Amino acid sequence: MRKLLLPFLLILAGTTQGQVYQSLNMNLQSNWFDSTVIAEPAYGIKYNGIWGYEANGREYALIGSTGGVYFIDITNPQNPMKSDFVAGRRGACIWREIKTYSHYAYLISDDQSPNSFQIVDLQYLPDSVHIVADYSSLFERGHTLFVDGNKLYVGLVRGGQFTQNASMAVFSLNNPEVPAYLRSINDDYPTLLPGNQVHDMFVRNDTVYASCGYDGLFIFKYDSMANQFQLINSLTSYPSQGYNHSSALADNGTLIFMDEVPAGLPIKVLDVSDLQNLTVTATFSSNPIVTPHNPFIIGNTCYVAYYLDGLQVFDVSDPYNPTQTAYFDTHNQEPLAGPYPTLAYQGAWGAYPFFSSGNIAVSDMQNGLFVLNQSSSGLNNLTLDNVNFYPNPALSNQLITITSLKNNQAVVVEIYDLQGNLIFSKACFNSKSFDVKLPDIASGLYILKLNNGTDQISKKFIIR
Repeated sequence: MRKLLLPFLLILAGTTQGQVYQSLNMNLQSNWFDSTVIAEPAYGIKYNGIWGYEANGREYALIGSTGGVYFIDITNPQNPMKSDFVAGRRGACIWREIKTYSHYAYLISDDQSPNSFQIVDLQYLPDSVHIVADYSSLFERGHTLFVDGNKLYVGLVRGGQFTQNASMAVFSLNNPEVPAYLRSINDDYPTLLPGNQVHDMFVRNDTVYASCGYDGLFIFKYDSMANQFQLINSLTSYPSQGYNHSSALADNGTLIFMDEVPAGLPIKVLDVSDLQNLTVTATFSSNPIVTPHNPFIIGNTCYVAYYLDGLQVFDVSDPYNPTQTAYFDTHNQEPLAGPYPTLAYQGAWGAYPFFSSGNIAVSDMQNGLFVLNQSSSGLNNLTLDNVNFYPNPALSNQLITITSLKNNQAVVVEIYDLQGNLIFSKACFNSKSFDVKLPDIASGLYILKLNNGTDQISKKFIIR
């Protein structure tokens, strides 16, 4: 196995409020934080999960904190503005995670009771957001979540209808304000995972790459027709193994995954082009003493939120030789400096690199929201000429294929009805072609828009 130990290369970059940050090929646009946020006592965490949302030409960072979730307008990346705040059922929370579907945000926490599952309507931004659900009857706690098509996957589901904890459950978002429970892993494999947990999951077309802690990595397929999970394969022994934490899929048929415990384990590259023959092709690190937390991938570019090392960017197009291309260290404190009880939970928690503008939102556990952009990556040079998609006409809930894109880049796909109402929005992470699952919509004529931050095109299509 090849392990990449990257050189310690520091380039001084932008400053905010007198601070100097270390970076490579990455520019600081702004740093936002709420000075009233109180750190939870166990680890000194103030901020946690992060996601993004785009609508009507505006971009928003959704960042969790100990007390709730902030909705920050970053359309002007150098002047972020708070649009709203949604308080959680309880304060001093270590964990909050956020995902979006259509114009809704789904908010969960895995801290102790009392807790709740929240659904927030985003269509009134930038003015405000509206809470449409705040309840514990469906479930009270969840650790992580992922939206794939019109389904919501939640890891470590507890409380509410789940009198017995579920390792992972899937819910239908056909009615986005009232998710409907479909199935849990435990229904089909009650004894498969001794640790009884799916810590996190990456899902594409209902194929679930499940990070299952000390049990390893498991790959499932959710069959919506049979309403059943099927185990495809598992990886229960691999180099530098620890607590399998999270993963993301690259265009080249590799899964990038990382182990959180013990600290300092390298990132792994797993060839999943043949799901029956899983092979670790490389391991790599930003430096050998820090811990990777969460990966996010556009094409074959991997953005990693690192404890102590901020946002690290790697080119993983060669699965045997990943290379570092950029970084920005959001955590400019010396280790253990300030009121932080442990070394383990300092630095970046998560990132959202999928904005059409090419800007990147990062949550730092002590320092809040960072808005960054890359200075030498060429992310905004995609041309949307000759783009096509098929089939057209299509069926509701059908996969359509979009082709003829020029470069690797996130492209936002939006669907509007003829009255101009946005009914579907998804950031697509593939490159020259990719599949999008249409929502459950009535037959008729619609407008499909593609936006990459530089160009935008609109095409008519028909739902039969």
